[in-house]
Amino acid sequence: MQLIDTHVHINFDVFEAELAALKERWQEQGVVQLVHSCVEPQEYGQISAIADRFPEVSFAVGLHPLEAEKWTAQLGSDIERHAQSDSRVVAIGETGLDLYKAENVEQQKTAFWEQLAIAQRVNKPVIIHCRDAAEELVALVRQFQQENGATPGVMHCWAGTPEQTQKCLDLGFYISFSGIVTFKNAKPVQASAQLVPEQRLLVETDCPFLAPVPNRGKRNEPSYVRYVAETVAQLRDISLERLAQTTTNNARELFSLPRVPETGT
Repeated sequence: MQLIDTHVHINFDVFEAELAALKERWQEQGVVQLVHSCVEPQEYGQISAIADRFPEVSFAVGLHPLEAEKWTAQLGSDIERHAQSDSRVVAIGETGLDLYKAENVEQQKTAFWEQLAIAQRVNKPVIIHCRDAAEELVALVRQFQQENGATPGVMHCWAGTPEQTQKCLDLGFYISFSGIVTFKNAKPVQASAQLVPEQRLLVETDCPFLAPVPNRGKRNEPSYVRYVAETVAQLRDISLERLAQTTTNNARELFSLPRVPETGT
């Protein structure tokens, strides 16, 4: 059985001293590839060094919406340059809108729109962060697609209602579920996990955040994506093996991931 964790942040300081042990644990749980997301382009050096060390790691480059005040044309050029020059960059992001922790919606919309445009130019999908902003985000993406054409991508760490989920599916996006889907009170998210078509489904940890049950409240890590996969499989009344195969195939399709040996190198 193979699993792909489609959203990690293992460059954070909490992992620095134990990356080798982290890899041993994700391998034990069948995790064969990871997609490392990016909060801001300055992380490129850190993340690329991790990918040098662990060939099963591919990554994105982009600017998180909570960093949108940092957006400049030069920063956009840096994102595009990294995406074009490094074959391990498989996506732009994470980008999107977050109205839970910030109110600078116009700055966020500008940074998001520009990163959608970069993604089109470099022919890569977008990794989209959306918190308390589903209606605004759907409206912006719909406008962008009407003016510029389709934009593949994934709604990462999805926590929306089934109605919001359907709107994102209608835009052509994949939907990725995190540890939130394992939480007892996450009924709308669980309903969304049942709604998403098989060919649009992904799983992730978003580590070090949002550790799934039975490790809720602890630091999250890639090996825990198995708990997410188990819960989604149960909700969809399918085997874990089928869920793993489906989400692994979907991740490789969306991100054009290379196939690597299960044990890495």
